[in-house]
Amino acid sequence: MFDSLSDKLQDIIAKTAGQKELTQENMQDALREIRRALLEADVNLRVVKAFISNIKDRAEGENVLSGVNPSQQLVKIVHDELIELLGKETSPLNFTGHPNLIMMLGLQGSGKTTSSAKLAVKLKKEGRNPLLVACDIYRPAAITQLKTLGEQIGIEVYSEESNNVQTIIQNAIDYSAKQGFNTLILDTAGRLQIDTDMMAELLLIDRVFHPAEKLLVIDSMTGQEAVNVAENFDAQLNITGLVLTKLDGDSRGGAALSVVYCTHKPIKLTGTGEKLNALEDFYPERMATRILGMGDIVSLVERAQEVFDEKTAKEMEKKMAKAEFSFNDFLKMQSQMKMFGSMDQLLGMIPGLRISKDDRQKLSHEGEKQFKRIEVFIQSMTPEEREHPELMNSSRKKRIAQGSGIPIHDVNIFINQFEQMRKMMKGFSDVKKSFGGNETKAKLSMHQMMKNMRRFR
Repeated sequence: MFDSLSDKLQDIIAKTAGQKELTQENMQDALREIRRALLEADVNLRVVKAFISNIKDRAEGENVLSGVNPSQQLVKIVHDELIELLGKETSPLNFTGHPNLIMMLGLQGSGKTTSSAKLAVKLKKEGRNPLLVACDIYRPAAITQLKTLGEQIGIEVYSEESNNVQTIIQNAIDYSAKQGFNTLILDTAGRLQIDTDMMAELLLIDRVFHPAEKLLVIDSMTGQEAVNVAENFDAQLNITGLVLTKLDGDSRGGAALSVVYCTHKPIKLTGTGEKLNALEDFYPERMATRILGMGDIVSLVERAQEVFDEKTAKEMEKKMAKAEFSFNDFLKMQSQMKMFGSMDQLLGMIPGLRISKDDRQKLSHEGEKQFKRIEVFIQSMTPEEREHPELMNSSRKKRIAQGSGIPIHDVNIFINQFEQMRKMMKGFSDVKKSFGGNETKAKLSMHQMMKNMRRFR
């Protein structure tokens, strides 16, 4: 997401690093390049003009042209304007109403039904009790699709054989009151914004039930057309927010940068993958830092907290302290790492790692290929060998090498590195104890040992 724009903006800013100061001439050059980068990223022309004008005004207003560090000054200005463009601050979902109603809107094929299921997963994880309501009575198999998704995520779907959407919603509200559901996600029928009859149906739902949220689901791959869609829906329904899907597949990002400015409505959620847990809150500041190659350490930490549960982490720590960390444990850790998302996404969140999309993809490909090799290698062991690495001897290594198709030389390297890692883990635990559990002091003391482990893959 935003990879094309991100690479170009980073290149433009890097060019100013060699300048002693920002002058009218090189500032114009930078603005021209930024304008071109935004247009190539499929950003709406109105947005581009406003963005460039604001950067120019900020630069002149803050006396940046006589600054001593042009690159950093330009980064700050572009960063601040990107945050403004993306909506200034995060906009949380509105949970008012008993029950709370969230109406999902969108064109056919925008990913609305899948986004409804993803939202249900997210809300359940946050402690709410959601009910999916099948309100699409027009598309063949729409109700079946929602029921299938509901079964996959373990969330109930309310549906009935009726051609009256208002009746379905009212009955779902009555049902939720009896069953204890506090949030109803209304999966309405996908439509064209010019379909007067179907838009009238949405207007009736809005006027009768007054949903707390009217979320328009937009496929970010549609580019500038997303602006027309959003403006039409907003003009008729006064939407409360946007859900952008397929951001992981959109390297340009023009839709995200355009819809907020043109509709003055916030992006509330983004879909960043095909998995049903791949729906995230949208943070303008975090996105701006990622576009400029500054990473997103907050999102990285939050994702780690979601993936690594406290109980498993404590069990692992005990095993590490006793040097009992096994190949099975290694596989568990690797499996949890996969839940982070693609390695490509993770690399984009690391601060200071300014590498192009192509280079990230190469690193990601090599890393994932290495993970697969390790899985094959460990799965070629017996259950006893996986649990007790100390059993490894030359004959076992040869058998494993033959079974996995990995050269014996590589098998020896991995086992040696695995043993070094186990020793390092135990050493860190011992040092931590000696400092009375102070992890910071222990890390400083272990710095030299960590250097010796840089080769471990």
